Amino acid sequence: MSANIILPRIMQIGEGASQAIPEVLHSLDCARPLIITDRMMMELGYVNRIQQRLKEHQIDADVFADTVPEPTISSIMAGVDQVREGDYDSIIALGGGSPIDSAKAIAILGRYGGSMRDYKFPRVIDEQGLPLIAIPTTAGTGSEATKFTIITDESSDEKMLCVGLGFMPVAALVDYSLTLSLPARITADTGIDALTHAMEAYVSRKANAYSDSQALAAMRLLGPNLRRAYHNGQDQQAREAMMLGSTLAGIAFSNASVALVHGMSRPIGAFFHVPHGLSNAMLLPSVTAFSIPAAPERYADCARAIGVAEQEDNTETATGKLLAELVALNDELQVPTPAQFGIEEEHFMSVTEEMASQALSSGSPNNNPRIPTRDEIVEIYQALWKK
Repeated sequence: MSANIILPRIMQIGEGASQAIPEVLHSLDCARPLIITDRMMMELGYVNRIQQRLKEHQIDADVFADTVPEPTISSIMAGVDQVREGDYDSIIALGGGSPIDSAKAIAILGRYGGSMRDYKFPRVIDEQGLPLIAIPTTAGTGSEATKFTIITDESSDEKMLCVGLGFMPVAALVDYSLTLSLPARITADTGIDALTHAMEAYVSRKANAYSDSQALAAMRLLGPNLRRAYHNGQDQQAREAMMLGSTLAGIAFSNASVALVHGMSRPIGAFFHVPHGLSNAMLLPSVTAFSIPAAPERYADCARAIGVAEQEDNTETATGKLLAELVALNDELQVPTPAQFGIEEEHFMSVTEEMASQALSSGSPNNNPRIPTRDEIVEIYQALWKK
């Protein structure tokens, strides 16, 4: 059975890739870009660096820098208004997953109008918005190479999944040197996010030969280098491996799917404002333990790719090593439990059923090798308090 593979039209990968932005704009016949980013990218000087590079080629770029972590409908509307009032022919998304996800939504709404809920899955958006060039500054979401965006409806605390070719950037400039200034906490959270993408793509019911090749390659890069990048942010070899691994993991899940971890993670983020990568990390060991009985060989492959199991290890041994590694990784990278994050147990328990309903409605749990019932999802949520 064939698989429909969707990728950015242009990919520039490696140190200094972000400096290719003028040539990429020229190849797209674009000359009036809007940079969509956040305040941190302004403070770090990354935005100014891009603007100066563009000025060398007589290109002026305005900036919208008011994106927020875990973007909401209201947070993107000022950007939509700026696009609709301006004379822009393209968008440059600079930052982590949140600015890139925001830019994807702004590129579509800015061209076609309507409300964000109009574009929510199960509708598939293949209409093309403004051409989007993504420059990631974290090694985590892989959003520069995916056909997805996540926007929270703050009126219902629902993280809406939006899917389709229209959300795929036309170009991705993947420059690991932009990650050298990342603090350890963001390195950990985004790194585990990337690892989750690769694992879920590989065990997904929608996996295919192409996504498998990308997922395994991603895990081989991420597994040995996540701790190194966390402990020494200036380790360029580890940073380069993490950045490439993140992009490959994004390609993998964009052309397969994510599964139960992501389905359960989004409601935790929406209700309790837990960063996406961190909520994935909280769930990954428990969901993996739940899912292994339905795909033990696949999870054993993950253990070998990550580097914690030997080729000669049998399936049971390899999956046992995988579970031990996921727990040890969370410990070493200081991933908090929900309680340690500051969430009140009574509040958490009171919304587990609603979170389970939202997880199921996202569709992601149906891609899991072991498809959970609503009650089983509630049990996994509740078990997080026993960690």
